[in-house]
Amino acid sequence: MPIEQLHSFQRPVSYMRISVTDRCNLRCIYCMPAEGLPWLPRDEILSFEEIETIVRAGAEVGISKIRLTGGEPTARANLVRLVEMIHNVPGIDDIAMTTNGVVLARMAKDLKAAGLNRVNISLDTFRRDRFFKLARRDQLDAVLRGIDAARAEGLTPIKLNFVVWRGINDDEIVDFAHTTMNEDWSVRFIELMPFNDEGDQFTGENTSMDGFMGTEEILDRVRGEFGELEFLDRDGVGPGNGPARYYRIPGAKGTIGVISPMSDGHFCETCNKIRLTTDGHIRPCLLSDLEVDLKGILRNGGSNEDIKRLLGHTVRVVKPERHYAAEGIIPAQRKYMVQIGG
Repeated sequence: MPIEQLHSFQRPVSYMRISVTDRCNLRCIYCMPAEGLPWLPRDEILSFEEIETIVRAGAEVGISKIRLTGGEPTARANLVRLVEMIHNVPGIDDIAMTTNGVVLARMAKDLKAAGLNRVNISLDTFRRDRFFKLARRDQLDAVLRGIDAARAEGLTPIKLNFVVWRGINDDEIVDFAHTTMNEDWSVRFIELMPFNDEGDQFTGENTSMDGFMGTEEILDRVRGEFGELEFLDRDGVGPGNGPARYYRIPGAKGTIGVISPMSDGHFCETCNKIRLTTDGHIRPCLLSDLEVDLKGILRNGGSNEDIKRLLGHTVRVVKPERHYAAEGIIPAQRKYMVQIGG
């Protein structure tokens, strides 16, 4: 039975984001503390074989798209092998990866050959001093080389994920939009989400959400420079297939996307995903603590049918209709994005 038939809110779920590691070579202020976090012990992390088993079961109940995340997924040893394993699972027709791009230049060719289709690259500034403040590492040049390598190897369409902070990097909104004129990629402006107050160290404000800027204001900045934008659709493949709304500047090669988890009252109606955490829990909503222990089932002799039933239960029963961040109900068990998976 396809997983979408088990969903009580009539939202087809076909997309699994898999966090392959909790480690990262950056320390971005909205993702983790400057000093980092205690790494999970190796035996708490899902093995490649366990991930493959879960993906195979997922594919049998309707999962067709996989996104590898972290932490920073390229920090997981032998990641190319995992990509190849997932690529060989019948029913999986798309494998993507969200990465900071720091080591992508040396991995892009092998990842493409293994079956990776495309990448999203997190980049919140083109300015070296600001990159260092936001990521706490001087790696902007490496990220730019990673973008070039991804383009050269055909890991496309490339999407640049830009988390907008008022007073921090919002003065680069137009600069990023300009890049779509000559580059066939998508710049996606993402609203700040309420995970932790690490932003205090940079903003000096009471809470990281003091830097929040809604996507309509972001789009108005772009319109102020380029005029009216052409509306495309959600996620580039039609309504209801993803969280982003896409636009094009007249005459541009690329596109502009906005992801509005906080300001769009209908945002959750298009949610088509579940998350698999590094330590083997299925998390059906990014902004909720609700999750189900899949690793326990797997390591206690659970069968393929057991995994499929648990996935179905997670989607049908556990997955909420929407998040409640606007009402102040935010994740408390996994306080940092790096612990959940981007």
